[in-house]
Amino acid sequence: MLDVATWACLIGGSVFALIGVVGIIRFPDVYSRMHASSLVETLGMGLILLGLAFQAGLSLISVKLALIFIFLFFTNPTTTHALARALVYAGIKPYVVTKKDDAP
Repeated sequence: MLDVATWACLIGGSVFALIGVVGIIRFPDVYSRMHASSLVETLGMGLILLGLAFQAGLSLISVKLALIFIFLFFTNPTTTHALARALVYAGIKPYVVTKKDDAP
């Protein structure tokens, strides 16, 4: 049962990471790409670290994995916010879809 939970977390985290890559490639502007990368990276890495912690059991390794998760949980949104503020100060505007863009 432990192996099933581990593989579910590892595969789920990998799927979220791949979805984030697709979002980075497909989204039109830097703000959307940052949103996709920060949210998916936090959740994907969290699931992968949880799967690794399941395999490590209750040991020093699982404590280190938990500390890595806490570090990622706080730094990913903070760096994304700082980057978005820097883009606003630089004058880079978000992409806005208009009717003209939807026409064939």
